[in-house]
Amino acid sequence: MNTFFRLAVLEDLPALLQLEEQCFTTDRLNSRSFQWMITRAHGKLLVAQYDEQLMGYAVVLFHRGTSLARLYSIAIAAQARGTGLGKQLLDRIEACALEHDCAYLRLEVRLDNPAAIALYERNGYRRFALIHDYYQDHADALRLEKRILQHRESRSIQVPYYPQTTEFTCGPACLLMAMGALQRNRLLERREELQIWREATTVFMTSGHGGCSPQGLALAAARRGFRVRLQLSMTGPLFLDGVRNEHKKDVMRLVHEEFTAQLIASAVEREVGGPLNLPQLLENGGQPLVLISSYRLTRSKSPHWVIVTDCDEEFVYLHDPDVDHSQHRQPMDCQHVPVSHGEFEKMCSFGRDKLRAAVILFAQP
Repeated sequence: MNTFFRLAVLEDLPALLQLEEQCFTTDRLNSRSFQWMITRAHGKLLVAQYDEQLMGYAVVLFHRGTSLARLYSIAIAAQARGTGLGKQLLDRIEACALEHDCAYLRLEVRLDNPAAIALYERNGYRRFALIHDYYQDHADALRLEKRILQHRESRSIQVPYYPQTTEFTCGPACLLMAMGALQRNRLLERREELQIWREATTVFMTSGHGGCSPQGLALAAARRGFRVRLQLSMTGPLFLDGVRNEHKKDVMRLVHEEFTAQLIASAVEREVGGPLNLPQLLENGGQPLVLISSYRLTRSKSPHWVIVTDCDEEFVYLHDPDVDHSQHRQPMDCQHVPVSHGEFEKMCSFGRDKLRAAVILFAQP
């Protein structure tokens, strides 16, 4: 079959919807979803055309600011099955991922679809998760991934994933993950997420609820029996220059002064201005929480906490507690997200002052 591959255009909508109707009984993409994929998504929708007829399509989405891609959907017309078209589309999606400097391509597939699973596994995809009750009809999904660039085996310490349950608890969610990595049987509960926020919150760059400061998170971790290192590029209240309201500035100063007094009386190790040596910290069993600018991930300029799960010569791997459903993301899309070292350096240097902040947890000896 002499098939032509190209990017989808809006004129393809009727044919795409017909393919969707033919290939799937549940979880179908609708016209609005296809329009978003074609015109606004951070990704590509490829179609396979033969004699003016669409024989298949595939959608790949890119995780902004990272080296992760996701095969969101793939469909092959009934008359084109068994011709190798699925592999051809998959190969082109992988090429798109490489063009966007992606290291991983991830996907979900129904557990009761052995033909599709076999196609992916023949092409180098490995199973790494089973998601129960994933589809609309309650069917389970296999989660598969393919590493386009090779890297070493992962760390012996496995970091559990916990998504933040509010827009302002990224720091507590990361702290829960770090504690869960160092204490395998520790429960990650929303009650403690909110309690940590109450202990660690301050007020900066927000008109709503405050976020958690590095000092507050360090103190919260120390209270829970962990050895803690706090690394900052500056002393004094953080993000003060980004706030115009004098009353809010006074609150920030007072909170900072109280945190500083508590830190002096605590066993928290403090370092100002030193480099964040991730390979050494991870090798020594540390679990780093890093404050980043979320702009490179979501185009929002707010400060945001992530946790580093691993790093190698090419990438730093992150758990991002913020699951952005508006970008068709699932929690699995936010785990072990590969970010190039150059991109990570840009992320964790915040604002005009180039603020850097990290809280590193260690198990007590």
